[in-house]
Amino acid sequence: MVILIKIVQLLLSLSILVIFHEFGHFITARIFKTRVEKFYLFFNPWFSLFKFKRGETEYGVGWVPLGGYVKIAGMIDESMDKEQMKLPPQPWEFRSKPAWQRLIIMLGGVTVNIILAIFIYIAILTVWGEQYLPTSEVKYGIAVNAIGHDMGLRDGDRILTIDNKEVEEFSAIPKQIVLEQAKTIQVIRHDKKMDIPIPAGFVSKLIQSNSVDFISVRYPFEAGKFVLGSVAEKAGMKLNDRIIGVNDSLFPYNDEFRMALQRYKNQKINLVVIRGVDTIRLPLTLPADGRIGVYNKALSAYFKLKEKSYSIFTAIPAGFTMTFEKTGDYLKSIKLLFKQEKAYESVGGFISIGSLFPDAWDWLTFWTWTAFLSIMLAVINVLPIPALDGGHVMFLLYEIIFRRKPSDKFMEYAQITGMVLLFGLLIFANLNDVLKLFR
Repeated sequence: MVILIKIVQLLLSLSILVIFHEFGHFITARIFKTRVEKFYLFFNPWFSLFKFKRGETEYGVGWVPLGGYVKIAGMIDESMDKEQMKLPPQPWEFRSKPAWQRLIIMLGGVTVNIILAIFIYIAILTVWGEQYLPTSEVKYGIAVNAIGHDMGLRDGDRILTIDNKEVEEFSAIPKQIVLEQAKTIQVIRHDKKMDIPIPAGFVSKLIQSNSVDFISVRYPFEAGKFVLGSVAEKAGMKLNDRIIGVNDSLFPYNDEFRMALQRYKNQKINLVVIRGVDTIRLPLTLPADGRIGVYNKALSAYFKLKEKSYSIFTAIPAGFTMTFEKTGDYLKSIKLLFKQEKAYESVGGFISIGSLFPDAWDWLTFWTWTAFLSIMLAVINVLPIPALDGGHVMFLLYEIIFRRKPSDKFMEYAQITGMVLLFGLLIFANLNDVLKLFR
């Protein structure tokens, strides 16, 4: 069920992004009276799942969920319609338009993706406002995985500053460490202030490990919601029960408890919980995945979160700021990625993207990731690679500067080369995802 929820969120998010991206090309083409022959969500080799024609354009849904496209008359694109290009240019064709108009049409998709991200962030701030956990509120300290431990941090550390600078929002700490390539972390450990130097090469190790949760919040575990068929609920657990241990071992925090469960897969255990003033032992058999089917309470049950409400008027400038900050962060991450050894090991496909979405449907999280993916799509599409929008833009800029258009034959070869590279990268990224499952 969890996998299905993630798949549905991924498909819905990508569908929204593709439709808006292609609409950007569509609407700019129509503005300049350029004929658009097809507008498709997903690709449709051999047949379509659904299609209809309105005016000059055929609209449809293909069966290969790898994106979408608009077929613009007189343009060398993924359709590779060579027969059309052999005919004399017509006034309504892309190739007959001035270079500046063709440039705007090619930039239409990425422009709409950025506008979409801005709009989503404005809507998120208007509807949900802004809520985050201040670093100063993390009273139980942090939990770290093996990567965080190698960095020098320990479970229970309370982070004070990064490079002696305060980070107001706790969730921004990993970004501050990685993107800003921090040198030191100041923490309190066992009531003593310590300066933790970040080892040389740590960022490379982190990127190669693909670990996004090397630092997380430590807090207790109180039953907030049961999943359908929860083994803990069947064993007698009630909402608000606080889990403190397994068998004869006590684990007062969520990270310790979850790690302990992984050692008892397919085994009978006694779950130790506190209910009111009573300590109760609940016998149950753990399933193969080591999950008991219980969601912890929200962070607001343990910490005082900082909240900020927005009106539509205050959300507009904040939405613009958030979009440009996220775009800057993504550009920094790309730059950092190419600086690392074995950067290719960090490339991910649909499994990596799908894993970003939560196990249970949450509209705030869905729209937050959709906005960020819209920014990613815009940035990737503007890269100067043939077959991407950026490739067409590169050749159009060449034409504008040197007043000479590349030949149709050259554009055909460039398009084929770009498509081969993109499909190769797509296969590699998704194969990389599969291999990561077995590492």
